[in-house]
Amino acid sequence: MTSHIPPAPTIRYLAVTLDCSDPVELAHFYSQALGLPVAHSTDGFVLLGSEGSPGLGFYRLADYQPPTWPESTVQKQAHLELGVDDLDAAEARLIALGAVKASLQPLPNRRRILLDPAGHPFCITL
Repeated sequence: MTSHIPPAPTIRYLAVTLDCSDPVELAHFYSQALGLPVAHSTDGFVLLGSEGSPGLGFYRLADYQPPTWPESTVQKQAHLELGVDDLDAAEARLIALGAVKASLQPLPNRRRILLDPAGHPFCITL
């Protein structure tokens, strides 16, 4: 028996949203790191991005617990991969903006793992 699948509507990628305790603080970090402007802001949500491009959102979660990566007490749900052309320079800038270098660095000559101000792991990769 063949099921009828309706035609696909237009579906477009809008944003990835990270939970955190302070969306303004985390948005400021990523705005400075990525050069993205604030596109929308409410009391509990901030969206970075430019008109017509996918964005990066930050949502206030009252009981937010940062991931404990690489330990698994509080699992990470996602992480960002950011491309860079100079690992050392990018790492230094992101740490100056508030990131912390993770203790585990499996491929330090190709990729660095950092934690954003809310504790989300993210990678900078050549």
